[in-house]
Amino acid sequence: MKDDDVISAWTQRLLTQAPVLSPEQARDFVRDLYFAAQRALHEAESEAAFDREE
Repeated sequence: MKDDDVISAWTQRLLTQAPVLSPEQARDFVRDLYFAAQRALHEAESEAAFDREE
């Protein structure tokens, strides 16, 4: 599944729970959260790989 597909799916889910948000606000929030989670996961994987090497 592509990043855009995941972001679109979660944006729709968010809009059903928070209809007061505009579609743009919801998409921006989901996109920011998605990429922050990816960065955190990448950092955790990098730390784990570093720990294994030591």
